[in-house]
Amino acid sequence: MSTQQTFTAPQPRTAHWSSLYRTAAIVTLISVALMPVQLVVYIVWPPPATVVGFFQVFQQNALRGLLNLDLLYILNNIFLIPLYLGLYIALRKGAESLATLALATGLVGVAAYFSTNPAFEMLSLSNGYFAATTDAGRALYLAAGESMLASYTGTAFNVYYILNAVALLLFARVMFRSNVFSHTTAWAALAAGVLMLVPSSAGAPGMIFAMASLLPWAIFSVLVALRLLRLADIGDGPATRE
Repeated sequence: MSTQQTFTAPQPRTAHWSSLYRTAAIVTLISVALMPVQLVVYIVWPPPATVVGFFQVFQQNALRGLLNLDLLYILNNIFLIPLYLGLYIALRKGAESLATLALATGLVGVAAYFSTNPAFEMLSLSNGYFAATTDAGRALYLAAGESMLASYTGTAFNVYYILNAVALLLFARVMFRSNVFSHTTAWAALAAGVLMLVPSSAGAPGMIFAMASLLPWAIFSVLVALRLLRLADIGDGPATRE
């Protein structure tokens, strides 16, 4: 017979967290809506294979160049900040240490991503490359561009990817012990977290795992957003599982 205990959903006043819950829910739904847009951009405008190719794209259409270097993904990661904070506030009662660890892991992972994305640096390098008047000058910009792309999916990116996977797994564990979110939400978080343990930078297997993680992540995001909206409306009432 299992001896595992569950903790009761947070009963204290929640009205002062309503704005956070609502904000987290809205940006999370926007993030889900952006997922098919990102896929369409990738299919219609596949990223160039070379630094010079990126430089040329930036000169033809700066927005397209930024989209090729995951401009929308930058927005998605900004949206993760209120999402993680909303999850932490909703789940902290009864499992504060684990929820805090999940929050810290997720936020550090998000911060790591911002140091990897070279979108605006590549735009600047593109302008410099085509403004250069000598072969030596253009070679310097090419070398800088190569360095940017190498770091794009390097150590910091892998750290970001793994830390966010771990954050999901930690939040999933808390959800299984809680009645704040449904077990369906917890299972979706668990599935997405497990699939994200293989970074998308790990060649063909990484891309397969990344694509496979999109469905459970989308399910998790929608369920969390709907629940956070419900928590925002409850105000001072009890937060019971629906």
